[in-house]
Amino acid sequence: ALAAIVAFSVLELAPPYLIKLVIDRYIPAGDLDGVAVIALLYLLVQLGSFLLEFLQTWTLQMLGQRIMFDIRMQVYSHLQKLDLRFYDRNPVGRLMTRVTSDVDVLNDLFTSGVVSVFGDVFTLMGIMAVLVVMDWRLALIAFSVLPLIALIAQWFRRNVRESYRTVRTWIARINAFLQERITGMTTVQLFRRERKDFARFDEIDRAHRDANIDSIFYYAVFYPAIEIVSALAASLIIWYGGGWVQAGDLTMGSLVAFLLYSQRLFRPISDMSEKFNLLQAAMASSDRIFHLVDTP
Repeated sequence: ALAAIVAFSVLELAPPYLIKLVIDRYIPAGDLDGVAVIALLYLLVQLGSFLLEFLQTWTLQMLGQRIMFDIRMQVYSHLQKLDLRFYDRNPVGRLMTRVTSDVDVLNDLFTSGVVSVFGDVFTLMGIMAVLVVMDWRLALIAFSVLPLIALIAQWFRRNVRESYRTVRTWIARINAFLQERITGMTTVQLFRRERKDFARFDEIDRAHRDANIDSIFYYAVFYPAIEIVSALAASLIIWYGGGWVQAGDLTMGSLVAFLLYSQRLFRPISDMSEKFNLLQAAMASSDRIFHLVDTP
């Protein structure tokens, strides 16, 4: 999977450069055969990217499912060996959350998190290297917005991490509350506690909803903010690059390639910010799972 991710990142660098060759070399010369060759290469690159992404996705999904299977079997086996006092102290709904929801979070980490981060880093470094080689002046202009990206990503990571942990906590409380009341419904009805338990569940459910809404707010701000900064970088590239094209210091193909690369430059950064939150969520879930498995 890692090899497929790295190869996919390399192929992702090719399309803008192929477009640059067409604009700078083959269109001015009227070389239709050369344009046809570049078009064929472009098609092959896209086909190769599709195959590599399919291989990467298939491999990681299979890996995640096998890991989930092994962890769940280990946790369930351990639960059967714990003494009865453990079940007096721990709600069954909370234990169910450990076996189901927390393990699902670890699956998300392996399928779309820890391995694909290498691809994002490789893509980011590759794009930056290509931009510097093509024109270091325009590359510095494109990189000038990176501090803004870093500030936005830091704000997003800090807030979403706390919000996500709150969501996981309330999910565990919902499961524990439901399990206790459903299995103990005879006791609930015997003591006429339907109205009080309904009000308590409404309170827990509302807190879970509000925590999810908070996380939605941060996502709703983060991605448009990244798009705005990307548009700012593109505007600077057009402003300065257009003047250099007119002065003959830069080719039109290089300017177009810079715009295409700049659009791809910020995508890995936003992806890494989101995967950082997956890592944080997986750390919280694995901590709860390890605490259960380590119980003697």
